Amino acid sequence: MSARTASQDRQTAETKISLKLNLDGEGTSNINTGIPFFDHMLTLFSRHSLIDLNVVVDGDIEVDYHHTVEDTGIVLGECIREALGDKSGIRRYGQAYIPMDETLSRAVIDLSNRPHLEFRTPSGTPDAQNFPLTLVEEFCRALTANLRCNLHIELLYGRDGHHIAEAIFKSTARALRAALENDPRMIGIPSTKEVL
Repeated sequence: MSARTASQDRQTAETKISLKLNLDGEGTSNINTGIPFFDHMLTLFSRHSLIDLNVVVDGDIEVDYHHTVEDTGIVLGECIREALGDKSGIRRYGQAYIPMDETLSRAVIDLSNRPHLEFRTPSGTPDAQNFPLTLVEEFCRALTANLRCNLHIELLYGRDGHHIAEAIFKSTARALRAALENDPRMIGIPSTKEVL
């Protein structure tokens, strides 16, 4: 099997991103986005997806965190899609429930080449300190659009903003890990269309 790796350097007026990944890694990472909480979330994402991930971002965080978070999701999605190739032999679907103390999150993914994000959280869901829940959603939206996957995330319950963000990142990573895995019984593309 050929290596499922990808890298990208992307520069805009708002961010400069260098990202490298290996889908068949051990979950090792080197993350520096300039946003400590986001670094923590991406480190968790790498560890739980088993994707080796190196990310360096120089963004306009003095304006706000939005550009850095969204653009990182864009590049990560593009790199995962590139590393997947034609998706021969993968499981395609994955799901995960992740508890984090009082919080429970569910993620379900289909590497369908049809981008759609369903992001459901109860009204009044709290933010993590210095990292709004809207940024978690924006990251997931950028990842989904550029990986071209169908991703459903639902926060079933939770009270602590940090735990909520962490459970969402971990459940997404675990669902993705399952979908990316090679299925020894799957011959070719996992679709009756014979293309994804």
